[in-house]
Amino acid sequence: QVRLVQSGGGSVPSGGSLTLSCKASGRIVGIIDESWYRQAPGKPRELLANFINGAGATYIDSVKGRFLMSRDDSKNTLYLQMNNLRPEDTAIYFCAARIMSSVTEADVHWGQGTQVTVSS
Repeated sequence: QVRLVQSGGGSVPSGGSLTLSCKASGRIVGIIDESWYRQAPGKPRELLANFINGAGATYIDSVKGRFLMSRDDSKNTLYLQMNNLRPEDTAIYFCAARIMSSVTEADVHWGQGTQVTVSS
């Protein structure tokens, strides 16, 4: 069974930095795409950044230049480095990945979510 386990997050003052990690484990034949999302209180979940089919990362405008998505394939781990954090970045952050567990089967898996709080 494939699992995504997140770590990192916490509370920082405005302008601070945090790095989130998302480690995939289980039967992984291939990873089709990987993404980071966040959900602020009372708001829908929004896509922040993603890798699709080995292409470079793309970001939404509000985090472009401040957030950096990377991966370590040897560790099956996805990262989100967040710099110059703002109070409006406060949210629960989720990783997601479409993972092939066999040559004919691929499913979307989600991390458990991690809280990021930025104080002004």
